[in-house]
Parts: sequence; C-alpha cells; structure tokens
Amino acid sequence: MTKNHLAAAPDVPTVDEAGLSGFYLSNWNGLWAPNGTHKNVIAALNAAVVRSIQCSARALLISGRSFRCLRNRRRRLGALQKAEIEKWWPIIKAAGIKAE
Repeated sequence: MTKNHLAAAPDVPTVDEAGLSGFYLSNWNGLWAPNGTHKNVIAALNAAVVRSIQCSARALLISGRSFRCLRNRRRRLGALQKAEIEKWWPIIKAAGIKAE
C-alpha cells in the first residue's frame, strides 16, 4: 500500500484514496552478518547479492514494476530497521501478536 499509484496497476486506488490515509506499507529486505565478520567475507556476500539483485531489477523494470537497491548502506538499513520497529511494535503489542 503506497502513497502513489503503481505503474503496473494505475487504476488501483492509493491508500489515501481508499480511505486509509497514512497507512503505508512497503516490502524491504536486508542482509545481516555477525559482528566481527571479516570485511572480505562481507565484500564477497555483497557482490553476490548485488549480482542477484541486478538480474531481479532488470526483470522488474521489464514488467513495469519498481525496484530500488540501497547497496552498501549499513547505516541506512539500520535506520530503516529501527524506524520499522518503532512503527510496528506498538501495533503488534496492542494486538497481542506472538510468534508461533
């Protein structure tokens, strides 16, 4: 659920148009490694993931969907994770959601 119309589905209403103003969702993925992982291992993992993402990004562009990659953005990923926890944790707690 996004703020803007999707190129692949321009007739689908935005969240605001559907009456849920401010209720935005997005999918994201991150890759973490243990503290102290050698920088060469991180570089190799990063290169492999980037190669994989580039193939996926091309496929998505061909299909008309969007894709954004924030490679080598350790601080940005950490900030995104923190913001998502701050946003969703109160909702999860209030709803009594538990891992099964």
